[in-house]
Amino acid sequence: MGAEVRFEVVEVRIPEGCNAVFGITHFIKSVEDIYEAIVNTVPGAKFGLAFAEASGPCLIRYEGTDEELRKLAAETLYKIGCGHTFIVFMRNIYPINIMERLKSVPEVCTILAATANPLQVIVAETSQGRGVIGVVDGYKPKGIEVEADVQKRREFLRKIGYKF
Repeated sequence: MGAEVRFEVVEVRIPEGCNAVFGITHFIKSVEDIYEAIVNTVPGAKFGLAFAEASGPCLIRYEGTDEELRKLAAETLYKIGCGHTFIVFMRNIYPINIMERLKSVPEVCTILAATANPLQVIVAETSQGRGVIGVVDGYKPKGIEVEADVQKRREFLRKIGYKF
């Protein structure tokens, strides 16, 4: 007989004014290496991160510079319950500020979401454990931009300092 699979959608609560990065990694030193990547890229960054072990004691390992976000990262990853995953919650910085550094961390395999939008993680559970099938990041498109929307996009990027 084949293995049984159960699916679950886990809602991720991202605090107001924060962003999250969620992905797949491996090895116990992920939590230290991700921490170092963030603080070496954005000194003074306010964040919390967690990493879920997939073997041995299978603990949620967590670090960060903001106690509220550290706790939230650990609790969120425990709720998702998939080994070799990580989550970072950050305040007053955007994922774009740290993405290249995160991608260069040797243990990071994949980044599945970098967002301030509502986030859902789709999880499959078998007799062995749980794994991430994918994520739902935000909402479905409502249409295709027209010239007025292009102008608003360009103005917004300049207003927040990402274009000159």
